[in-house]
Amino acid sequence: MSSHTASNGYGAVNASGRRAIAPEDEEQPLLGGNASQKSGWRKSLMADVHRDWADLILLACYVVTGLLDSASISTWGSFVSMQTGNTVYFGLGISAPYESTRWIKSGTSIGFFCIGSVFFSAFHRYFSPKRRWVLCASFAIQMALIIVAASILTFGPQSEDPKESIGWTELVPIALVAFQSCGQAVVSRALKYNALTSVVLTSIYCDLFSDADLLALHNAERNRRLAAPLLLIVGAIVGGFLAHSWVGCAGALWLAAVLKLGVVIAWCFWPAETN
Repeated sequence: MSSHTASNGYGAVNASGRRAIAPEDEEQPLLGGNASQKSGWRKSLMADVHRDWADLILLACYVVTGLLDSASISTWGSFVSMQTGNTVYFGLGISAPYESTRWIKSGTSIGFFCIGSVFFSAFHRYFSPKRRWVLCASFAIQMALIIVAASILTFGPQSEDPKESIGWTELVPIALVAFQSCGQAVVSRALKYNALTSVVLTSIYCDLFSDADLLALHNAERNRRLAAPLLLIVGAIVGGFLAHSWVGCAGALWLAAVLKLGVVIAWCFWPAETN
């Protein structure tokens, strides 16, 4: 008796009454699951992050600023994040250009900080300020620039007196780190935490101690303004120790790159805004 297949309205069946299994049926659930997972990741990356508690990430950036600036001052004699001091050094250098090379490094830092501000602000404006992938990409770029600077210090030629030398092994790392430093400030603007730029403390001190509710039990603004300089001091202490240890400024830069990576990971899993 020959076997035959028939249709039961849901697919082909054989003579025994069992549905014939096509090879593509076995693959369909797996492929569908992968497509759904990719769609979920794409949707997550395109979402805007929620602003609530995002100030914690911006406050963590103060540790990075203290780390980088204390190490750069100890090694090169100029800042890479806070440009107020560099502006004073630059002015002093113009008045007495042959006394020190610090003003050249300070001018380099100021110039590339300004260029970085143009770049990061345009990047956030063009692609959407609070979009998850934009924030991740911004801090990934910052991390990459620090890694390049740290690699130069680790594997490049060593200067006998980096504070007075103005070779490429000094100026290029200064330029790279200064360029990325403003990325943190731009993100603070994107998230509407305008006071937490991580590159200015003078205005924070003023706002902190002029606050009429300075001693209030619950005061979120006061808490942020108090935490910012404390965290920067923590970073400066760590950066100073590293700069004067055997790892030198390169060690401080590698640690800063690790912290930036932590920020990238944090943005990947940060809650999204809900409409």
